[in-house]
Amino acid sequence: MTMAIPASTTEKALELTIVNPQKLYDPTPNGYSTAVIVPRGARVAYISGQGGQDSTGALSPDFAVQVEQAYANLRAALDGLGARPDQVAKLTVYVVDHDMSKLEVLTRNVRKMFGATLPAQTLVPVPKLAIDPMLFEVEAIVMIE
Repeated sequence: MTMAIPASTTEKALELTIVNPQKLYDPTPNGYSTAVIVPRGARVAYISGQGGQDSTGALSPDFAVQVEQAYANLRAALDGLGARPDQVAKLTVYVVDHDMSKLEVLTRNVRKMFGATLPAQTLVPVPKLAIDPMLFEVEAIVMIE
């Protein structure tokens, strides 16, 4: 089901505030921010986990292909809300059999989608996801203007 989300009538667009305290490790090289503040008056939407299935439901056995498709699916979900990537406050990613070799793939895709406006993010290693061939899933918390 698609719902139209009315645009904000305020003169100034609502913006997220990214916080990376100097006393903490700088997470930006790894593709995320320590904290993100959603401004007062913003509405918040929650996007369910998006896996690497294409429009037919097919899943590639390749981790990198699934990650790229999952972020394309997340972008489609944002578009359906009338939202942009710079409105994403928080991501939670689930990675089957995570190891350090997968971080480069994850970071590359996050930077491609979000640029310098990196959301807060948590990576959760898992033994499996809802569908056996699924290797990656991403969910998002989004500020809606």
